[in-house]
Amino acid sequence: MSTPYPFTALVGQDDLRLALLLNAVSPAVGGVLVRGEKGTAKSTAVRALSALVPEVEVVAGCRFSCAPAAPDPACPDGPHETGPGTSRAARMVELPVGASEDRLVGALDIERALAEGVKAFEPGLLADAHRGILYVDEVNLLHDHLVDLLLDAAAMGASYVEREGVSVRHAARFLLVGTMNPEEGELRPQLLDRFGLTVEVAASREPDQRVEVVKRRLAYDDDPEGFAGKWEQEESAVRARIVAARDLLPSVRLGDAALRQIAATCAAFEVDGMRADIVMARTATALAAWAGRTDVLAEDVRQAALLALPHRRRRNPFDAPGLDEDKLDDTLEEFGGQDDEPDPDGDGDGGGDGPGGGGGQPPQDAPEGSGPDAGGDRVADIPAQGEPADSGEQKAPAGGGEQAAARASEPFRTKMLSVPGLGEGAAGRRSRARTEHGRTTGARRPRGALTKLHLAATVQAAAPHQRARGRSGPGLVVRRDDLRQATREGREGNLVLFVVDASGSMAARQRMSAVKGAVLSLLLDAYQRRDKVGLVTFRGSSADVALPPTSSVDAAAVRLESLPTGGRTPLSAGLLKAHDVLRVERLRDPARRPLVVVVTDGRATGGPEPVALAGRAARLLAAEGTASVVVDCESGPVRLGLAGQLAGELGGTAVTLDELRADSIAGLVKEVRQTQGLQSNSRRVA
Repeated sequence: MSTPYPFTALVGQDDLRLALLLNAVSPAVGGVLVRGEKGTAKSTAVRALSALVPEVEVVAGCRFSCAPAAPDPACPDGPHETGPGTSRAARMVELPVGASEDRLVGALDIERALAEGVKAFEPGLLADAHRGILYVDEVNLLHDHLVDLLLDAAAMGASYVEREGVSVRHAARFLLVGTMNPEEGELRPQLLDRFGLTVEVAASREPDQRVEVVKRRLAYDDDPEGFAGKWEQEESAVRARIVAARDLLPSVRLGDAALRQIAATCAAFEVDGMRADIVMARTATALAAWAGRTDVLAEDVRQAALLALPHRRRRNPFDAPGLDEDKLDDTLEEFGGQDDEPDPDGDGDGGGDGPGGGGGQPPQDAPEGSGPDAGGDRVADIPAQGEPADSGEQKAPAGGGEQAAARASEPFRTKMLSVPGLGEGAAGRRSRARTEHGRTTGARRPRGALTKLHLAATVQAAAPHQRARGRSGPGLVVRRDDLRQATREGREGNLVLFVVDASGSMAARQRMSAVKGAVLSLLLDAYQRRDKVGLVTFRGSSADVALPPTSSVDAAAVRLESLPTGGRTPLSAGLLKAHDVLRVERLRDPARRPLVVVVTDGRATGGPEPVALAGRAARLLAAEGTASVVVDCESGPVRLGLAGQLAGELGGTAVTLDELRADSIAGLVKEVRQTQGLQSNSRRVA
């Protein structure tokens, strides 16, 4: 087994280290979500934590890590007698993004269960992680069905495996730690809320710190064991401090004054539900225990808010997580009244302004050697990094005929646009697809391991052979060839490629604002339906890929906000650029079906025969069966209907900006499907 990088050798990243240590002290805090750019030691820090977590006592031979003092009465390996057990290190289990459902929750041997009535269960990663750490790298890329299973386990503290009347349950309580790069897309709100704390990390801009990071990493790579040995004393000190804080935790007093501050803070920042209040209370208690105190101070409440609230105050996917610290200080000061049994130090710090303005610093000195970097205070002020504030709205782009970018109007809820037919792409919520989850539509022979048994089809296949197989009792004699896999239909995520007209004919500020608002609304819909998105713009004499296909809807919104307008309308160039993007993307992700959304008034200018060229480019997309929708941006009393003609060439459908709203275009999806179906039939006949 490779030697992990020492936790105490990390340079800077005070917020990250503190959040992980608080969860080691009190797993009830609920885990950590680490957000940040690539190369910021996110995974290194999480893996290093496992060496600091105290050992656990387990029942010898139990695959589900039951505690000897209180074994799980429903343990599949039980029943266990109470008594002495064995000690082992707490496990850190990594959940790969591409893991299967059976790998996560475990699998039943369906053939033995049917033929012999035996619950032959192979535990999954949730069983391995019980009483340990479950680490998900790139958690924002995790498939929805795995997210659902994680949510269930995190909510109930147990994992359930159901297979056609045969069920297994086992305890699954773990510290959930996830890392993600926000550029690759955001988390579902339900899973986001399950993380107790969140931390924003970024690489230090201090040259001295960056030099120290490189020195330590090179030293570790040259001699991992020797490097770890140099930090063993500091590691032991932190490990002992975690144990001491755990022992002190039950004695920590959370007074009414601190509770009032917690409740007032959550109300002031308008977080949903009550989980934030509970997480803040547990975090503040863990902070006090980590500091060696038995009373929760105002500074503990402030630090708890900085760690527990930023990811809970996002009102939509394009809001950057963060907290207004001035507002936080004002709230704490306003509700910082005396406790029912005043403690002389209980409210002495009021706003709790710690080093560096409270931006993630622990309210006490870090253990000796755990943070040898000299500039840790400067690294801790992270939340403003990478925020797409204003994103160039005030900048006037250079070049003749260009106009400054207009702000998008208020987004609205759109009707669902879908790709016709039945796909087999990545799990999502847009178009119909054959999936592992959804309603059962039929049965087939299994290809490889059986995952979803179709009981009726299996019985039907086995029934004619019972006499030949010598059946004599009530049980059904089942062979491997009789098993049938259930085929299911659910929803897939698509590649939604926006082709946006940014020419002079769209440049009227009020009009472009409405266009951007419509595209932003469609981006919100794409986020909720787990799509990939891309953005092509055309203006002047050419078209550009403003954003290659990505899972980061936030990035598309930023590019859209800063989009300038002006010049001619090279419609054919925009459609051909979209064709090139789709051609490359089919090689990378052939199962994901595209949906092209062209946002234009339909005009085509510039170059010889611009209208004819646009028609040929549109027919090229249609010939490849690309589903498309044209959002008609033409306005005014006189309308030429050019967007409708373009939709006809594309074999798609045209909708106006007003019709795009969910309450205005009942039946749009049906129209898209019918039109695409007719086009497909016409091509087959031809």
